[in-house]
Amino acid sequence: MRTVKFWQIKPEIRILGVDDGPFEADHQGKVPLVGVVFRGGRWLDGVMVTEIEKDGMDVTDRLIEMLVRSRHLGQLRVLMVDGVTFAGFNVLDVRRVFRKTSLPVVVISREVPVMADIRKALRHLPRWRERWRIIKATGRIYPVATKSQGRSIYIQPVGIKREDAERIVRLSSTRSLVPEPLRVAHLIATAIVRGESYGRV
Repeated sequence: MRTVKFWQIKPEIRILGVDDGPFEADHQGKVPLVGVVFRGGRWLDGVMVTEIEKDGMDVTDRLIEMLVRSRHLGQLRVLMVDGVTFAGFNVLDVRRVFRKTSLPVVVISREVPVMADIRKALRHLPRWRERWRIIKATGRIYPVATKSQGRSIYIQPVGIKREDAERIVRLSSTRSLVPEPLRVAHLIATAIVRGESYGRV
């Protein structure tokens, strides 16, 4: 797969961070998917919202639609997503997102995904083999230390070189272990569902 060349990574690089809202185990129906536009890790420039089905198969299409209709698309340089499963096991095909939008994707995880557990959980869902194929195709996982405490998060870069992805992740992790675009997307998505935001450091 081709990669986007970053000749220079500016402190104000425009990043879209995407996360979903919380839901109860017995929840049926829609879950909010929130995107926030940040310049680096310091300035919030915009918010976009769509909805996806819990345990559905529509997150890839909904995210592409949200991006394509956004006035921010032409200015965005990187998309960051909190894992590849949203609203339960609605699996994001990050490679298709890159092909359709030309926007490189950095998948962020707080912990190394336990693939055996994921595969076991998927087997209870329709089209589980397709979901598993998408997850496996996302790519290699790399650790990135973003803060001085010696803790790392984990990334899967798609359409972007590992070194460039690491630099952007570190640059945008200004207030917590995770990049600010994802932290704020989580806060907003939580407030939409619960009426009040709360977050993780």
